[in-house]
Amino acid sequence: MGLSESVRLALEGLRANKMRSLLTMLGIIIGIGAVIGILTVGNGLTGSITGSMSGLGASNIAVTLRAKDDDSGGMMSMMGMIDPEEDDLITDGMLDALRERYGDYIAGIAIGEPAGSGQAKNGRLYANVSLSGANVDLAEVNNLDLLAGRWIQEKDIGGRRSVCVVSDKLVNNMFAGSLDAALGSEVQIDRNGELLTFRIVGVYEYDASTMGYSMASEKDMSTAAYIPVSAAKHIAGASDGYSSLTVQAQPDADSAAVAQVVEDFLNYFYRNNKDYSVMTMAMSTMVESMSTIMNTLSIAISVIAGISLLVGGIGVMNIMLVSVTERTREIGTRKALGATNNDIRIQFVVESIIVCLIGGIIGIIVGTIMGYIGSTLISEPSYPTIGYISLAVGFSMAIGVFFGYYPANKAAKLDPIEALRYE
Repeated sequence: MGLSESVRLALEGLRANKMRSLLTMLGIIIGIGAVIGILTVGNGLTGSITGSMSGLGASNIAVTLRAKDDDSGGMMSMMGMIDPEEDDLITDGMLDALRERYGDYIAGIAIGEPAGSGQAKNGRLYANVSLSGANVDLAEVNNLDLLAGRWIQEKDIGGRRSVCVVSDKLVNNMFAGSLDAALGSEVQIDRNGELLTFRIVGVYEYDASTMGYSMASEKDMSTAAYIPVSAAKHIAGASDGYSSLTVQAQPDADSAAVAQVVEDFLNYFYRNNKDYSVMTMAMSTMVESMSTIMNTLSIAISVIAGISLLVGGIGVMNIMLVSVTERTREIGTRKALGATNNDIRIQFVVESIIVCLIGGIIGIIVGTIMGYIGSTLISEPSYPTIGYISLAVGFSMAIGVFFGYYPANKAAKLDPIEALRYE
């Protein structure tokens, strides 16, 4: 009996027992669907996270102070859980020396200084803001898109001018979306009861993918209002110097190599500091690490979900054993008519493979739909790759062979005389 005949008999058997066949496939459908769905959502989540991180600047390098007794791998520094003295901070002199020495490798140095949050008011109109000090390079390094006006300049920082660059969200709330009306206008910001007045010199476009998603409504959303870093330090009562900043490498430079150069150079100034040193991390390295972590997590969860495939395979074996018992007389008749043990074995293995293959295809369809819906919910629609689909189909066929061989071998070894006597 040829392979095509075995496939035809297998399909006829499935049609004759539709409900039993569907229940047999259920474990395979759930297993394959879960694995495909999880991997697809994982791809979407990885793309969303790495995309947001890359949007902050693929060539950016985070520079922070690190306590020498910090055993957390720098996490305390990254989370702002250190409290250095003024003498421990990175100074403008250090940064000027860095620019002078490695200006060919550095495109810019962004400095930020938080100065609290508050509410900008104009009569009954308002907008929630967080005051953030900025230097000249911050807009370029952080990929801020100016819609109108200008960015903060050196004369603003040197003169500690009360100027600000606000978001288009604030303009929508307080100036009916008119950029022309906003530019040059003065805005009062209530910072914990302290009224601060700034003149708007620029408007930037708010980008949720890089600035963080907010659960607040459009009207109540809080956005950054950038002011000169000198003004921010004066308002916050902060010391001169910086505990963190961002260096942007030149586009043609290896950001990881530049990060090491920056770290080594700045740590020369901290060679006699007993408490702190400087650590750097390239954004490209963080993106790669995050991608690796997310991929590993997706695979680990998929392996757990794949346990249902084992359950499904056992179900296939169980049904195939039942099928062998039900068709004992048929097997005896075929052997009496000249069918070899190998013919019988192939027939039942093919039937098992067909069951798993159909279940796998349905599982792929279910997993694709689940994965697309799940990835769409995180605003990163994704589909399973050809590799995932090929792996799922191959795995389904492997399950059919593995769990179908024992029942098939049992059928092949039946004695034809005893089989014909079976009632």
